[in-house]
Amino acid sequence: MTVSKMIRGTMILTIAAFVSRILGILFVFPYHALTGDDGVNLYQYAYTPYAIMLTISTMGLPLAVSKFVSKYNAMGDYQAGKRLFKSGIVIMTVTGLIGFLIMFLGAPALTSLYGFSTSFYPQVVLMIRVVSIAILVVPVMSLIRGYFQGFQSMGPSAVSQVAEQIFRVAFILIGSFLTIKVFNGTVLTAAAIATFAAFVGSVAGLYVMLHYWVVRRPYLQKIQQNTVDRRYKMPYRTMYKELVTYAFPFVAVGLAMELYQLTDQLMAYHYFEYSQKIIKVINADLTMNDQKMVLIPVVLAISLASSAIPAIITSYSKGDIDDVHHKITQAFELVLFLTIPASIGLSSLGYMIHSFFTLKPAELQIGGQILTWYAPSAVLFALFQVTASILQGINHQKVTLISLGAGIVVKILLNPTFMRTFGIIGPILATDIGYVLCILINIIAIKKATGYRFSLLGKQLMHIIVYTAVMVLIINIIFYLSGGRVPHSRSSAVIVIVICVLAGASAYFGLAKWTGLLKKMTDRFRT
Repeated sequence: MTVSKMIRGTMILTIAAFVSRILGILFVFPYHALTGDDGVNLYQYAYTPYAIMLTISTMGLPLAVSKFVSKYNAMGDYQAGKRLFKSGIVIMTVTGLIGFLIMFLGAPALTSLYGFSTSFYPQVVLMIRVVSIAILVVPVMSLIRGYFQGFQSMGPSAVSQVAEQIFRVAFILIGSFLTIKVFNGTVLTAAAIATFAAFVGSVAGLYVMLHYWVVRRPYLQKIQQNTVDRRYKMPYRTMYKELVTYAFPFVAVGLAMELYQLTDQLMAYHYFEYSQKIIKVINADLTMNDQKMVLIPVVLAISLASSAIPAIITSYSKGDIDDVHHKITQAFELVLFLTIPASIGLSSLGYMIHSFFTLKPAELQIGGQILTWYAPSAVLFALFQVTASILQGINHQKVTLISLGAGIVVKILLNPTFMRTFGIIGPILATDIGYVLCILINIIAIKKATGYRFSLLGKQLMHIIVYTAVMVLIINIIFYLSGGRVPHSRSSAVIVIVICVLAGASAYFGLAKWTGLLKKMTDRFRT
């Protein structure tokens, strides 16, 4: 398969991922407006363990199965992928059932770890049990997605992914609106509908994949007729051992943010020295409201930079180290060029942006402070994702597991002290330190495996930092002229945000164009 075709396929998936993640981020605004902090907390306390269990249940299937099927298809052994698919349907059905039972039956035990008050406890148990139903469907859907991707057919997965998110978000917003505004229902009912939306979305995604399976099955069967004649059939044990080897690194990357988030949720009521009412506000902002905002620059940067990863795989397999270095530089520069100004700009506008969630002075102060400190962490999130992807491209996947484990351990050890000492920003600082350790381990492994010199990024990084500093200076001048960084109304916040974004972006990209950096970045993207 040509590099251009690999990049095209990757871009189809990354565009779909970008669209679906943006939908998953933007729904927070209307959902919070309808249900408040209680609705957000109920949703997130259930969704975080669900995301972790889902990642484990699917075992990173789409990418792992894709890699397995693609490998053996290239060798002419189409039967290996076919046998994996048939047996995988059974195994994924079983793992989905096991994951559902663990979450459904274990909901009381998991909820007790949070340390809630007695009144909040049964509500969270209900949320976890409702969202667990989706685990029955998703593993099988993930297997089918991976199988199609193994044949370099990215369209079905992309359409399925977007359809899943559209149906999920629509069900959340329509259901919550009808419950609260039309039928005068409770926040608990609205939150239960929001968590059940995970099942609705997964059914929609599975329907799309089954539709494509019916339509394209004759074509796949025709291809499989060209399989080489092999007397030796790979044992299922060997097959799944290889699959698990592929899957673990993908699982690690998928689990990273959820594990950091779950650590904060489990420790908040134990180590924060605030009232339970304030902790609810902090958790809503730290794990959903502001956290979703922080992901916007990460999603954009990763969607663009990941287009370089297939080319890294090809170049490394050919032993073309110079081209590997070129592609690594391309991935890093794209991420840094987009993520640094976006995250620092988001941090500068923290209070203004958080006013969309609330204008209550105390809650705005908490949320604005969290977003201001949390937004720069987007750079670390993006760098971890990119370094992990590069390690996969050069067949050093195990390092990702080591770095993730080390980062989580550091996070767990620091969180109690940091929560007591630094208060609201304590868990953010602990997260940053954990991610820095992860990135350092990954960078050392990349340098050792490829001989890559990270000094190649120094000049471009200095340009980016200087342009970002100019952008921040302009934003602060606008704040000074408009009366401060804390808004008095949403309308004034919108005006200030629009002016700041336009002026800041114009300054950043204008300087980048003047010095030639912008042209270099666009050339990087095209190649």
